[in-house]
Amino acid sequence: MRCYYSNLKNKKELTTEIVESPVIETPIACTLEDSLKAYYQLVNVQDLNPEIHVRLRYSGRNNFLKTDIYDCLSNAYLTPFAAEKLAAAQRLLTDKDSTLHLLVWDAVRPRSIQWKMWNMLKMPLAEKVRYVSNPRNGSVHNYGCAVDLTICNEHGDVLDMGTDFDYFGSAANIHSEGSLLNTGTLNYIQVDNRKLLRKVMKEAGFTTITSEWWHFNAMSRNAAAAKYAIVE
Repeated sequence: MRCYYSNLKNKKELTTEIVESPVIETPIACTLEDSLKAYYQLVNVQDLNPEIHVRLRYSGRNNFLKTDIYDCLSNAYLTPFAAEKLAAAQRLLTDKDSTLHLLVWDAVRPRSIQWKMWNMLKMPLAEKVRYVSNPRNGSVHNYGCAVDLTICNEHGDVLDMGTDFDYFGSAANIHSEGSLLNTGTLNYIQVDNRKLLRKVMKEAGFTTITSEWWHFNAMSRNAAAAKYAIVE
C-alpha cells in the first residue's frame, strides 16, 4: 500500500492506492570482496588489464580440497604493486601472441583460507610445507603479492603445461624439466609452454618457486610483511 497526498480545492486529503511493488533483484554482496577492496586496498587485476582472464579454482569444487572456499568471490585481487606487474606481464604476452591470455587461478588468499588448506592437506609436515605455507608464518598469497596462473587461448582453453594446478608431484617441479623430458613425463610442447609463462612473468618482475610451475611472487614474504597488512 502506498500513501500519498493530493491537493483538492486547496485542501490536502490523505488517500491510499494499492500498487503492485516491482520485483527488484538485488545482487548478493560479497563481503570478502568488499573487504579486499575497502579495507585492504587491493586491486581487481582485470581493472588494470582486461585481457587477463580469471577462473578462481577455490571459488568452486575443481580444486584439491573439492570444496568451494571462496564462495561468492569471482575476481582476482592483488596489491597495486603486484597487479601492475601482472598487467605488464599480460602486455608482454599480447606482444608475443595477441590470441593468448594469462588465466589467474588464485591471487590474494586470506589466511583463514590458508588454514583450511593446511588442515585438509594430509601429508607429512616436511612435505606439506613445500606446497602450503604454514599459516602461522603467513604466505606471500596472504599479502596479495603472489599469483597462481597459466596461459589460455582466446576461447579460454588452457595451454598444456604437463600437470594441472595444485599437482602434488615431481612433474610440477620447474627445475626437473630436463629429466622429466628424458623420462617422457613431459614433452617439448609442455615445457615450451611453461617457458613462455615464466618468460613474461619474470620479465614483468615476478620470481618463481621450485615446486610449482604456476606460482609467481611479486616480492618476497619478508618484503610483503614489511609493506602490507596480512589479509585475514
